Amino acid sequence: MSRRVLFTGLLALFVSCAAVGADDVPPPPMTPAVTGEVAPADEVNPFEDDFIDETDFSIVADPIEPFNRAMFWFNDKLYFYFLKPIARVYRVVPEDIRISVANFFSNLSAPVRVINAGFQAKFTDAGNEMARFIINSTVGVAGLFDPARKFAGITEKDEDFGQTLGTYGAGPGFYIVLPFFGPSSLRDATGLIVDINMSPIYNYYSNEGKVGELVVLKGVDVINSLSLDKDTYEGIKRDALDPYQFLRDAYIQNREGKIRK
Repeated sequence: MSRRVLFTGLLALFVSCAAVGADDVPPPPMTPAVTGEVAPADEVNPFEDDFIDETDFSIVADPIEPFNRAMFWFNDKLYFYFLKPIARVYRVVPEDIRISVANFFSNLSAPVRVINAGFQAKFTDAGNEMARFIINSTVGVAGLFDPARKFAGITEKDEDFGQTLGTYGAGPGFYIVLPFFGPSSLRDATGLIVDINMSPIYNYYSNEGKVGELVVLKGVDVINSLSLDKDTYEGIKRDALDPYQFLRDAYIQNREGKIRK
């Protein structure tokens, strides 16, 4: 087994990026997607945008529901007993600093968004993402700030290879809950692997054999993102009759809405 395949497997078993056209999509059960300038902590909700009408939506096939529910249970316990407690302690860091860290990680994933926007023939979006990357990497001090949005009005366009496949007619396939990553589908899980291998950061660390550093980097990204979330997942667990089904349906609607944009 090659070093690259090994690192891909290790990273795929750890929770960053892409995307969902969210992007926008959450890693551990409810990790908020970080795109561009992060919303204030009390406004982060990874499922509030890009929904399509329920009348125009078909529930995705879920033939491995017992496995998915087991993975949902695993992610749920990981979230409540490990990730979120750490994220709450991490909130001692001032929010402005945490937003800058989120901007930094978002900027690192810009090349993946540029490539996927190009694959989808969204050349204006690809150009805007490239401009954002250049401006924020220089004027924005390595992406810690977002002058591209603040001063030039160039907002982030969250694109990933799962959306690219959907743009060319690939259906979601069956629903799957990935350990650590959370809700996904056969199409989006395939896209995730492609996005990981397109990432310059992943390629740098894998080529250098620095898998430990890569895992730490992704861990910081996840904890920082969760620290900016105001217990969205807790609200869903409290209000939904079946949180598993709610997250499944919300995820699919969100993804289909992004593909149709």
